Amino acid sequence: MEKKQIYLSQILCLHKKIYKLLLLVFFFLLTFFSKNSCSSTLSFDFYALSCPTAELMVKNTVRSASSMDPTLPGKLLRLLFHDCFVEGCDASILLEGNGTERSDPANKSLGGFSVIDTAKRVLEIFCPATVSCADIVALAARDAVEFAGGPSVQIPTGRRDGRVSLATNVRPNIVDTSFTMDQMINIFSIKGLSLDDLVILSGAHTIGSAHCNAFSDRFKMDTKGNFTVIDPSLDRAYAEELTKQCPAGAASSSVTVKNDPATPQLFDNQYYRDLAAHKGLFQSDSVLFTDGRTKERVLEFAEDQDGFFRSWSQSFVRLAGLGVKSGDDGEVRTSCSVVN
Repeated sequence: MEKKQIYLSQILCLHKKIYKLLLLVFFFLLTFFSKNSCSSTLSFDFYALSCPTAELMVKNTVRSASSMDPTLPGKLLRLLFHDCFVEGCDASILLEGNGTERSDPANKSLGGFSVIDTAKRVLEIFCPATVSCADIVALAARDAVEFAGGPSVQIPTGRRDGRVSLATNVRPNIVDTSFTMDQMINIFSIKGLSLDDLVILSGAHTIGSAHCNAFSDRFKMDTKGNFTVIDPSLDRAYAEELTKQCPAGAASSSVTVKNDPATPQLFDNQYYRDLAAHKGLFQSDSVLFTDGRTKERVLEFAEDQDGFFRSWSQSFVRLAGLGVKSGDDGEVRTSCSVVN
């Protein structure tokens, strides 16, 4: 009888231990899934269960739109920069209304909004209230680079959409085309990006275009037709060609010039070759070659496209992860232009 009681006691003790272990496992899983459900951190394949084809739907939208309009890759990439540098990568650039980031004059020339809206509409049909606009912007920029011939980059997802968008936050946070090296370094440093990131991410200018007023102060033509190069770091022949593309009065018009005169629609390392030939379109481009802190890196990328692509992949992930919102810090908008 005593042996039977001891045996039962041992069985009961074992059951209690198993019960406690199961409780621990349960609470661990509960914590794990609750964290993931509110997207406390970014992760690869974030939508694997909630919307498995999310990334494919964005990619197909970008491919279709870019096939009809080859200028879109540059616009989508620029859109990500302007979003992430202000309030973080939270799609705050997409919000419409007076006093929003989108209303600031510095953002008036942005494009690609229709591509984001199209992708969002498709996703809302198949995966309602699931995929954030912030993730769509990041994925679209990633896919735009690949479509233009650049590297394929895997980026984590799980960003939430921000609720704040203020025009007053734009100018202090974005790089102007007339910035000095120190000014650019300061902005990038504040964002947690390195000098190397600055050189690499400036390579985005290998695609896209710019309005004449972004660089027209680097040269001038007087009323007698006499041409003067104001910025000595700019190749004279290239500057003369730019004056033809930007005639008098074009600075305030809709006239645009390709960032890269050689391969304007191809994401490659030609941008760095242009810099070495003193054909950087912006002052902020040219300074990368004239400044001793970055010149050698420019020359490296000018000779090694694969090296640029590898570096781009790493810096792009850092860019797309700036100031992301997660969990209760944001929301998943049903329409990208307005908060819920």
